Amino acid sequence: MASRSQLETLIDLARRETDDTAKRLGAALKAVDDCQQKLQMLSDYRDDYARRFEATMAAGITPAAFRNFQAFMDKLDNAISGQREVVRHAQRRSEAERAAWQLSERKRMSYTTLDNRAQEAALKLENKRDQKAMDEHAARQAYYKR
Repeated sequence: MASRSQLETLIDLARRETDDTAKRLGAALKAVDDCQQKLQMLSDYRDDYARRFEATMAAGITPAAFRNFQAFMDKLDNAISGQREVVRHAQRRSEAERAAWQLSERKRMSYTTLDNRAQEAALKLENKRDQKAMDEHAARQAYYKR
């Protein structure tokens, strides 16, 4: 079994790794949220622009204005499609970071469990030694009282 100082070193390294992966996971989750907000903003803008255009169309528009509207809507649709891909990529990255965090957390917990077992074994051994010493002391006391 590894010595106490070796386990402490492993636990410390695992804790640092877990902290680093947790920070990366937090950044990845924030990136997903930011990307989703941007996608929502683009979708809302597209819907608002379409409503305003419908109101303008009711008053009558030129064919050139209609073509401009269609071209702009195509650009917005492309931007929305691209942003959806950015969101998917950010989600895949956050899933990978979550898996990395879980792996590092499992490793840290394993080392901690080993350390706890080592401490329990050392405590049992110490208790046995104490009990043996007390038994020997009691036996000597009983021997000398005769």
